[in-house]
Amino acid sequence: MKNYRWLLLAINLIGGSAVIGSYIWGLAGRAGAADILWGGVPEAVRPYYTAGMLLAALGYFAFTYFLLFRINPANHSVFGRLGAWIYPWLYLGILAPSALWLPATFWAVGNQNAIAVWIVRGVLILVALFSLGLLAALLGAEPRRPALAHALAVVGAAFFCVQTVILDAVVWGAAFGA
Repeated sequence: MKNYRWLLLAINLIGGSAVIGSYIWGLAGRAGAADILWGGVPEAVRPYYTAGMLLAALGYFAFTYFLLFRINPANHSVFGRLGAWIYPWLYLGILAPSALWLPATFWAVGNQNAIAVWIVRGVLILVALFSLGLLAALLGAEPRRPALAHALAVVGAAFFCVQTVILDAVVWGAAFGA
C-alpha cells in the first residue's frame, strides 16, 4: 500500500485538528463550559480522568508512531487476513465521533431530552468500540517487529482504551444526563 503512511498521517492531521477545533469552539466564550464537560462525573473521580487523559495521549502517540513509522504496510497483516488498510478506518472511527462529542454534548445540554443524551452516549460508544478494535488489531498484528515498538503500541492502546471505554463511555456516559 503505497500511500498508507500519507493517508494515516492525513487522517491524523485532519481528524486531530477537528477534535482540537471542536474543543476550541466549545470552550471559547462559553461561561461554565468546563463544568458542563464533566457531565456529572463526581469530584472524587475527576483526578482519575487527569491521569487517564495523560496516559491516553501518550498511548495515542505510541501506537501512532508504531503504525506510521515502524510497520511495513506491504507485509503487515492483522489476524492473518486483514492488511494495514484497516488502521486508517479505525482512526476514522475514533477521530470522527471524537470531533462530534463536544458539539453534541452542548446540543444535548441545550435540549435536555433523553434522545439527545443517548446521541452523546452513542458517540462515546462508537469511539470506545473503534478504540477496542484498534487494540485488538495491534494484538493480532504480524509481524510484531520491532518488538519494543509493538509492545509500547499495545500498552499505549490499552491506556487509550481505559480512557475511551471505561472513563468516557461507561463512567462519563452514565453520569451524563443522570
